[in-house]
Amino acid sequence: MKVYDAASIRNVAIVGHTGSGKTQLASAILADAGMINRFGKVDDGTTVTDFDEEEIARKHTLSASLAFAEWNRHKINLIDTPGIGNFFSDVRSALYVADGALVVIDAVAGVMVQTEKAWAAADELTVPRLVVLNRMDRERASLERSLQSLRDTCNRTVIPVQLPIGEDKAFRGVVDLVTRKAFVFEGGESGKCKETPIPADMAAAVDSAREQLIEMVAEADERLMEKFFEAGTLTDDELVSGLRSATAGAKIFPLLCTSALLNMGIQPLLDSILAYLPSPADRPFPAIDKSGASTTVQADDKAASAAFVWKTIADPFAGRITMFRVMSGSMKSDSTVHNRAKDVSERLGHLELLQGKTQTPVPEIKAGDMGAVAKLKDTLTNDTLGDKSEALSFPPVKFPEPVLSYAIEPKSRGDEDKISTAMHRLEEEDPTIRYSRDPQTKELLLSGQGQIHIEVTVAKLKRRFGVDVNLKPPRIPYRETIKSATEAHGRHKKQTGGHGQFGDCKIRMEPLPRGGDFEFVDDIFGGSIPRQFVPAVEKGIQDSRQRGYLAGYPVVDFRVTVFDGSYHDVDSNELSFKMAGSLAFKDAMTRARPTILEPIMNVEVYAPSDYAGDLMGDLNGRRGRIGGMDTRGGTTIIKAQVPMSEMLSYEQHLTSATGGRGSYHMEYSHYDEVPSHLQSKIIAAAKAERGVEVEEA
Repeated sequence: MKVYDAASIRNVAIVGHTGSGKTQLASAILADAGMINRFGKVDDGTTVTDFDEEEIARKHTLSASLAFAEWNRHKINLIDTPGIGNFFSDVRSALYVADGALVVIDAVAGVMVQTEKAWAAADELTVPRLVVLNRMDRERASLERSLQSLRDTCNRTVIPVQLPIGEDKAFRGVVDLVTRKAFVFEGGESGKCKETPIPADMAAAVDSAREQLIEMVAEADERLMEKFFEAGTLTDDELVSGLRSATAGAKIFPLLCTSALLNMGIQPLLDSILAYLPSPADRPFPAIDKSGASTTVQADDKAASAAFVWKTIADPFAGRITMFRVMSGSMKSDSTVHNRAKDVSERLGHLELLQGKTQTPVPEIKAGDMGAVAKLKDTLTNDTLGDKSEALSFPPVKFPEPVLSYAIEPKSRGDEDKISTAMHRLEEEDPTIRYSRDPQTKELLLSGQGQIHIEVTVAKLKRRFGVDVNLKPPRIPYRETIKSATEAHGRHKKQTGGHGQFGDCKIRMEPLPRGGDFEFVDDIFGGSIPRQFVPAVEKGIQDSRQRGYLAGYPVVDFRVTVFDGSYHDVDSNELSFKMAGSLAFKDAMTRARPTILEPIMNVEVYAPSDYAGDLMGDLNGRRGRIGGMDTRGGTTIIKAQVPMSEMLSYEQHLTSATGGRGSYHMEYSHYDEVPSHLQSKIIAAAKAERGVEVEEA
């Protein structure tokens, strides 16, 4: 395999809404470039970049994957990304390490939700883009309608550099507006095309579209604008150089027409990737120097080596597979590098180029290129590898916090230990999931970006690691507290043959401010309870408060003061006073007006402004308190505080209500009292779950 320098490389992320044909497009590119012997299809499960069993079964990309094509003495690294919102973090990672993007649009559906999100992420990172109007062979495919959708939603400077020859079932070729050449495809999935004269009935449309392209290119450059005003047009060379410059600067977004399934339009697309998208040598990469200041790095293979880890794969056979982009210098097989984030050395084994799941060993990967290495010990996503003498690092990709949690339990008791190991591996692969144990409910919780995300993670657990689990909604970590102060008495007396048991204490119980948890005060004077037995009283109260009173939830936010009691010289012991403390606690709870608390979450909902009224009404219906609204462009951000119990089904509702255009984030805020009419339901549910009588106030 040839080693390419930065100027001969294009790093391209393929992004867009699910179903737009991204994976099929990658397959067609690899076939036309001669990288694969068989034209793979998504429906057949034979594409290079969708190789995971879950992806093949669902016919959707669920994780970013890497492939490469060699075309006209250049190397094009392709990152095929998911189009489902739950897996959007992989899109952001891919855009971060790419120098350009192919934004794939369905020629019938036009711009859809994930297209908008991917476009916004590319805007944020200033990533140059080509727009690929795919599936031009479909019924009702339309360049005009799709172009209007793109300009309304994404950017007015999306401009065709091709016109389709025919649409719908009649699609058979394209006219290149820059070179004024027509290409008609042979069909039969060969990808081959022949140059023909521009169809006579398209001459006027081609002239008009080319004029619009020239005007937009001139508008993006002051020098070209002056020439345009002087001459009324631009020369072919000026058009090409101006279009490349404006595209590389993310000022213009050229649109091309394809049918990936029929392998039409792919070779002109490959030529356009080389012609208009920048190489790593053209785009300095943001970095952080040893003082913490922002700087940039050039893709120079003579400089000190530095590579950024953008993805990790947990492979049950090969171990951890680390995917990286070399930012400067070069990485060599069988060498030692320094992990600057962990401050440890890592031994690189065989460096590999990835063609989907196929690995090709290479001795060296130079600046600007992408590769992978297996079995690094400490390196994870977002880490920087390189020379120990160079203190440069790269800003991390920001991953979203989980928004939805499910309780998981192993189907087999023997799998309990295996869950932790397997989930740790999957957390390394996917930084947007969390695995934890709720300290109160003792449940194992799996948290992720949504229902599909969690289902896919559970499928990976079973398929890769042989761990089968059940999913169920998590228990809400309710708590109990008191609203009144009271005094109580607890006496434990038991007479048996020989020594008996005797413990006697009096306590004062009073509420604490919310968040006060539990305080114990020793106010014993005169030795009414010996010092060595006072901690036993506290332990008895602690044990009882953890078991709860109303519904079995921990009692919090109260203070207990032990102020009196009595003892027996022979029969008193720690166990007796522990029992006395427990009895005193239960006695106090009968008069302290116990109540149930629920966790309240800070919620931020992001959705198009058109949906704001309905979403606010829904949050109010969930007992939410609206805290304010902000507007950013066409997006409204609703801030509210909502009980956790009302948010368990919110993801499905938000997706349905906004057509997938909404998203939300929530985090714990505080505990608040449950309305009295709901407390009886919680108590009844607790009784039913435990199958025992629970004391009521």
